[in-house]
Amino acid sequence: MSTAIPTTSRAVRYHATGKPEAVLHFEETALAPLGDSDALVALEAAVIHPSDLGMIAGTYGRLRPLPAVAGREGIGRVVKVGAGVTWLHVGDRVRMPEDEGVWRESVIARAGSLRHVPCDIPAEIAVMSFINPPTALLLLKNFVDLQHGDWVIQNAANSAVGECVIQLAKARGLRTVNLVRSPEKHAARLTAFGADLVLADDKDALKTIQAALGKNIAPRLALNSIGGTSAVTLLRALGQDGVLVTFGGMTGDLVRFPTREFIFNNITCRGFWMDRWARTASEDELSTVFAEVYASLRSGVMKVAVDSTYPLEDYAAAIARAAAYGRNGKVLFKGKDR
Repeated sequence: MSTAIPTTSRAVRYHATGKPEAVLHFEETALAPLGDSDALVALEAAVIHPSDLGMIAGTYGRLRPLPAVAGREGIGRVVKVGAGVTWLHVGDRVRMPEDEGVWRESVIARAGSLRHVPCDIPAEIAVMSFINPPTALLLLKNFVDLQHGDWVIQNAANSAVGECVIQLAKARGLRTVNLVRSPEKHAARLTAFGADLVLADDKDALKTIQAALGKNIAPRLALNSIGGTSAVTLLRALGQDGVLVTFGGMTGDLVRFPTREFIFNNITCRGFWMDRWARTASEDELSTVFAEVYASLRSGVMKVAVDSTYPLEDYAAAIARAAAYGRNGKVLFKGKDR
């Protein structure tokens, strides 16, 4: 019995950039005919990220032509393949094509553009394997040749990337200083993940860090996703030849680089954007990184948390939850059959 090929699919879409509540709509979109080199993929799960909301608002570093389907990170199951597709089969799990937008019930895509995702990892975990875990992995591997026992310091340590950094660092014998707004809320959770120190990201943070580590120990790598005074704290906490990597700017505040540390400690500042890395990496580099991510998720070395799950049509409630303070994990969309 052949599977009927739909001609439309419902999706969360926007025709202009702006606030999600003003510009998003759940509507029918046309599906192209299934070509010989194509595959029909049905949504299994998708994630809500701050970068998704940045795209919708028009503030992200890379925007889509309008009208656009929202969402960057999703997985689906292959429902049907074109006559010329041999390496992809019905039932395979793949990453939903990011550039097409993933907050949609189904999509027809070129089979050659789809990447297999392991089926032995639960969908709610596998769907989060493309942005935050590889970001954490690359931050720890690509900037400093860290050795067993070295210290890494980060702000926003209770973020999804921060939690991945803690777990991957622990598995590598690295030690972490983790700055958060409310240590009393996050310390127990982050310590369970393997954090060595969980400290308040406040005006006294530098003194607290230096008192905790002692005068002969300083981090070699600092990871900044906030900016402003928090980033300055990281810079000043670094030791000789330390490296600060900025991969986010939650506050939007400028970083006023402290001249003394630049001159006397020879500090280096770098930037990292996972989107650019993924688009410029070789196939071997991509395969190596994602194989390590999947192995870490499969073994439990790295755990990712789900706060709640919504059907696509409840996108407004899902986005409101994703923006709420005090979440414990990511907010997901689920496909119709899940």
